[in-house]
Amino acid sequence: METIYQNDSSQTCPQCCCKVSIFNSPNSQNTKPKHRNSSSECRHTFASTTTSSIFPNTHFTNHESLPSLHESFIEFTKVYPQYYETEKIDHVRENEYSHLSFSNQTCLDYIGIGLFSYSQMQQQQQHKHIHDVIYTSKTKLSSKTYPQTQQSLPQFSDMPFFSISSKNGNLKTLLLHGGKDSEFESSMRKRIMSFLNISEADYFMVFTANRTSAFKLVADCYQFTTSRKLLTVYDHESQAVEAMISSSEKRGAKSMSAEFSWPRLRIQSTKLKKMIVSKRKKKKKKGLFVLPIHSRITGARYPYIWISIAQENGWNVLVDACALAPKDMDCFGLSLFQPDFLICSCYKVFGDNPSGFGCLFVKKSSVSTLETTSSAGIVNLVEEKQIHQPLEDSFGYKDNEFEEKKSILTLHLHENEPFYLSSFSKKFEEGEPSESKQQHQSSEIEEVEKPVEIDEKGVKETEKNLSFDVECRCLDQVDSLGLIMINDRARYLINWLVNSMLKLKHPNTEGVPLVKIYGPKVKFDRGPAIAFNIFDWKGEKVEAVLVQKLADRSNISISYGFLNHIWFSDKYADEKGRVLKDKVDGGEKKKNKKDKEKVGITVVTAALGFLANFEDVYKLWCFVARFLDADFVEKERWRYTALNQKTVEV
Repeated sequence: METIYQNDSSQTCPQCCCKVSIFNSPNSQNTKPKHRNSSSECRHTFASTTTSSIFPNTHFTNHESLPSLHESFIEFTKVYPQYYETEKIDHVRENEYSHLSFSNQTCLDYIGIGLFSYSQMQQQQQHKHIHDVIYTSKTKLSSKTYPQTQQSLPQFSDMPFFSISSKNGNLKTLLLHGGKDSEFESSMRKRIMSFLNISEADYFMVFTANRTSAFKLVADCYQFTTSRKLLTVYDHESQAVEAMISSSEKRGAKSMSAEFSWPRLRIQSTKLKKMIVSKRKKKKKKGLFVLPIHSRITGARYPYIWISIAQENGWNVLVDACALAPKDMDCFGLSLFQPDFLICSCYKVFGDNPSGFGCLFVKKSSVSTLETTSSAGIVNLVEEKQIHQPLEDSFGYKDNEFEEKKSILTLHLHENEPFYLSSFSKKFEEGEPSESKQQHQSSEIEEVEKPVEIDEKGVKETEKNLSFDVECRCLDQVDSLGLIMINDRARYLINWLVNSMLKLKHPNTEGVPLVKIYGPKVKFDRGPAIAFNIFDWKGEKVEAVLVQKLADRSNISISYGFLNHIWFSDKYADEKGRVLKDKVDGGEKKKNKKDKEKVGITVVTAALGFLANFEDVYKLWCFVARFLDADFVEKERWRYTALNQKTVEV
């Protein structure tokens, strides 16, 4: 995408760590900006100017009438000139996540913390390939040549940096008397805790199979026999929270949930405070209070003050950090609130390999709140050994076979082009700069130094050079970019998307909106997620599952979720019956006694990772606008039927 850099006209707002733009307007050249002397003014200015400056007094009734990507980007940067200050993220994306451009895939369905970069994966694949070339059996050596093109390299999913294996024992015993970690696990643990700014002096950390396992693990071990309440604050249905509720209720707990006011889905503060505060003595623990920092579905942020209120009233607190943007923990200030438990999730590679693990942090002084009960879901991280394991273990060589190994090392990758190890080994030992591209790596490896004789000592030295320390390059990148840059970029993108969605109207006299957004709309401190539904010209909702499938066919990855615990005041009583629907599983309504509780709204949701750029949100906007065509869905059905599909799943 072409970018045009302009002079940055802005002033710093001392109260809210952001910059307030001197927004371009017809009178901007003759008007001096007002000094913003408060955080609230800064936030209000941001929201009001966003609404009035992005496509002002304009509605789009035809998807073909949308401005081009280039035109939209120019207008976007007029409203948010500080977006140019986040160009470092574009460089990281280009150099380290090139697959996002090659695949033309827009990834708006990732929540959590990424560990590795795609470039790092590709480098690891190359290193593995070279190792295979050097130490493979002598059969079919001629078929293994190097260098390979990026397209011919095996996918990383075939060889992860690590796998997970189940770990036996109960949580409390493992925390207090657990065995020694492997060097790999210890390195991973220290890196993640450092990234989250969590002190090893204050917290234990265990790896779990996934986010759901971490929640269930706490429920299985928490002292619900004496502290019987479980209070959660979620505006949507969560598999992890449902597992926690089910497990805790089996152990005698009474589960409760906060409610959210229609239509903006704000926490019903009076009701929540009443549930937290009681007349019972503060010294006696009431139970477990579970709070996400913001909704992973709607992007609504929840005040940290709820943590303090709960702690002051005798609750143990679990903070769900799974929906936090990278580096948000810096702003969160863990040292100030010190929750008893904290959960986050990690995946391997953004946009390529979503597998990973969950992380459960237990405050050392809170271990006493756990019971010695059976625990499932704890895992070990098992390092990939293909590069590190001894030569004898890997290939079955024995000492008396060294001469054969020596002959194998004298390879000819191309018919008359000898390949020598010294240049590559030195470079691998020193470490490639993270900015290096695939092409650069290949050219470096092809450099030929003078021939060297490789003896037995050289073989062992080469193996040593081919080993590597744990490097979580994605975490390193986020640390380098910092909280302010990442949050500012997400703020500009998500608010542009929200405002632009609201500009789409059906082409009839009533101007029926195409999109309804649930939760916060344009707002300075909203999270980088959006929940919405699409409605046809007759006002009928297009099913969220169908929208998700059609988006996927357009190379846009989004998700869908289920909003619940919605409270309607008398003012909106008439809307309640029209808005809330029974949850449907597999096309049929649930038949059990809990049917009445399973009412809510199925919504489409998109989340912006730290690598998201303007083109990503523009593509989603253009895709949604296609529903302005009354025949769009039917055309898609026919198109896929024409491609020899017997049925089109809806």
